[in-house]
Amino acid sequence: QVQLVESGGGLVQPGGSLRLSCAASGTILTIYDMAWYRQAPGNERELVASITKGRSTNYADSVKGRFTISRDNAKNTVNLQMNSLKPEDTAVYYCNVDVLSLTTRKNYWGQGTQVTVSS
Repeated sequence: QVQLVESGGGLVQPGGSLRLSCAASGTILTIYDMAWYRQAPGNERELVASITKGRSTNYADSVKGRFTISRDNAKNTVNLQMNSLKPEDTAVYYCNVDVLSLTTRKNYWGQGTQVTVSS
C-alpha cells in the first residue's frame, strides 16, 4: 500500500506564491508519472501539471509560465511551485502518482489541499 501526504496549501493574495508538496511512502519499487490536479467547486477535476520519471513536464495552458512542477526520485516527492497566482487558481489541489509496488502497478491520489487566491 502507498500513502500520499500533501502540504503547502493556504490563502494567498492575487499575485502571490505558494509551494505544494506531496510525499509518497509505503511499498514502492518505482514511481512513474507524478502529477497535480485541481478541482474547483462545480467543475471537473483537471490536470494542472505532470512530470515523468525522466523529468519531462507537461502543463495546462492556464498555468504555463506561472507554475513549475519538480520531483525528487530519491525522496519520492513531487512539488508544485505556483507563482503569480490568480483568483481562478482557487481549487482543491490533488497529488497523483503512478506506482509500481512488488507485484502491482497502481494509481494513487492524495487527500487534497485547499488553495484560495483572494484579496
